[in-house]
Amino acid sequence: MKKLFAITTNVLRFTDAMNRLKNRDTGVPGMGLLYGEPGLGKSRTALWWTIGNGGVFIRTKKIQSPRWLLEEIVSELGEAPANRTSDLFRQIQDQLMDHPRPIIIDEADRISLDALETLRDIADITEAPIVCIGMGQADKRLQRHKHLFDRFSEIVKFTELSRADVTSIAEQLCEIPISEDGTQWIHSKSSRFRRVILWFYRSEAHAKRNDLKAVTAADLREIEKGLDK
Repeated sequence: MKKLFAITTNVLRFTDAMNRLKNRDTGVPGMGLLYGEPGLGKSRTALWWTIGNGGVFIRTKKIQSPRWLLEEIVSELGEAPANRTSDLFRQIQDQLMDHPRPIIIDEADRISLDALETLRDIADITEAPIVCIGMGQADKRLQRHKHLFDRFSEIVKFTELSRADVTSIAEQLCEIPISEDGTQWIHSKSSRFRRVILWFYRSEAHAKRNDLKAVTAADLREIEKGLDK
């Protein structure tokens, strides 16, 4: 498979939302939420966008405290973290005021309400875009805290891939073509990005072993039978 980033409907919607956040009018809150079920490509998409746009990407840890989160942000902004929490906050504030850039927080479901409040404060003071990535019920959790939820001017929910998405990804990534009935078969098996990519990987390995010029639904059924053995 080609080592490229595949553009899907979800990716385009996220990119549009990030462009609106970066170019928003004065007074429009600068926080964003990307959420959806596992396996849809949320983290991968956000990391790809961050690298291409000079942002900061933080993946939270299960036991992460608000102070630990601030230390990681400071480090990613290129400074040595200070000892006091108040100084950590000022480091982030000064960096973002001098060199504005987006901050994306992955697995935001794990962080405490205090940490979310701190991110809100940073966004309010610096006007830097701050985007949280969460699982399927992330929007419901935030709606319980109206003073926080009102700060999210861009909310994007990743959905399962459409048939057209699967076909498009195959055209972008697969070195050995997959027939129309083949992409239809893959979509019938899974519409989650992670599983679809796995089927593409299996189809190319099968095609190379058998010197195929293209992979059809019949070939994919043969692969599936082999998995069941």
